Amino acid sequence: MKYMLLINAAADDAEPCPDMFEDWQTYDKEVKAAGIFVTGESLADLVTATTVRVDNAGERTVTDGPYAETREVLGGFLVIDVPDLDVALDWAARCPGSRGGGSVVVRPIADFGN
Repeated sequence: MKYMLLINAAADDAEPCPDMFEDWQTYDKEVKAAGIFVTGESLADLVTATTVRVDNAGERTVTDGPYAETREVLGGFLVIDVPDLDVALDWAARCPGSRGGGSVVVRPIADFGN
């Protein structure tokens, strides 16, 4: 079953862990070596985001940034293909993004029989 791991980083200006880059490289290699990697990307800095909203009349409003009232920002995602939720949760817990004030949201990918 495929699961998306939504990787959220703490939105504060805390100093990143000095070993974080190496931790990410190791994690990426482990996911690929386990044969569960489907796809994944890191997202560009939050200041590059644009938000689109359409009202009931069909009028579009475009604003810079998400400006959500949150303490976390989406930093990237992985899609993994594993047997069940428990295995997906194990991989999420190993993800460097789950540490240092961050979190990893695990969501199953909907299968519409396509």
